[in-house]
Amino acid sequence: MLLRFTKMHGLGNDFMVLDLVSQHAHIQPKHAKQWGDRHTGIGFDQLLIVEAPSNPEVDFRYRIFNSDGSEVEQCGNGARCFARFVLDKRLTAKRLIRVETKSGVIELDVRQDGQISVNMGPPRLAPAEIPFLAEQQATSYAVDVDGQNVDLAAVSMGNPHAVLRVSDINSAPVHELGPKIEHHPRFPARVNVGFLQVIDRHRAQLRVWERGAGETQACGTGACAAAVAAISQGWMDSPVTLDLPGGRLSIEWAGVGEPVMMTGPAVRVYEGQVRL
Repeated sequence: MLLRFTKMHGLGNDFMVLDLVSQHAHIQPKHAKQWGDRHTGIGFDQLLIVEAPSNPEVDFRYRIFNSDGSEVEQCGNGARCFARFVLDKRLTAKRLIRVETKSGVIELDVRQDGQISVNMGPPRLAPAEIPFLAEQQATSYAVDVDGQNVDLAAVSMGNPHAVLRVSDINSAPVHELGPKIEHHPRFPARVNVGFLQVIDRHRAQLRVWERGAGETQACGTGACAAAVAAISQGWMDSPVTLDLPGGRLSIEWAGVGEPVMMTGPAVRVYEGQVRL
């Protein structure tokens, strides 16, 4: 059978989006891995699936698969593309959309200027909720990585993140430390790894090694986690503007217990069909 899909991106973080509200199919991890290959498939960082909700209080269900076939809990750039997609496909006429994810409910607000704001909910900082192995909660942790002592913050935005502060984003050891920290035994569900260079109290640069995808052009949940880490440690103040290789995101966070608000663009690239 043929399935219609849309290729989209949020700041270069690219997605294949499938509507399984008006189409019916059973998608398996092997399909995401096959389609995600940039040489023999469509090529993407994540596959986003739009489904009818199981909760009557929300509008849609949102599932996310990495290009290696692993299913993940959350994707911030994907959430913005999700909002743009369901409006463009006329699956809803709402501009404030409630979406059920594997990690909870998020709210998507499509603004008149075309930017999309996502209420990502409060960050989870308790080690057991990230998950991260630590005796007690702290704003930063010392982690032994092959004999090297690495200071990092651990934050969950529905998916786990480690955030490291670096002095130069261009020479940051993203491809050296990224995979080692991703698979570090103190992160039992693996982890996304952000490398943050603070420019001033409201501006920073960020690169992210994503769990199951490698370095990507942008990571929405990674930007949220980096902002939370920077504000928690007193490096920055809300609102925070983060420049990633693919573009710019604005993050607002009022402090512990408060939701993280992320604002940025979402772009449709092309439409296509794929054989299941």
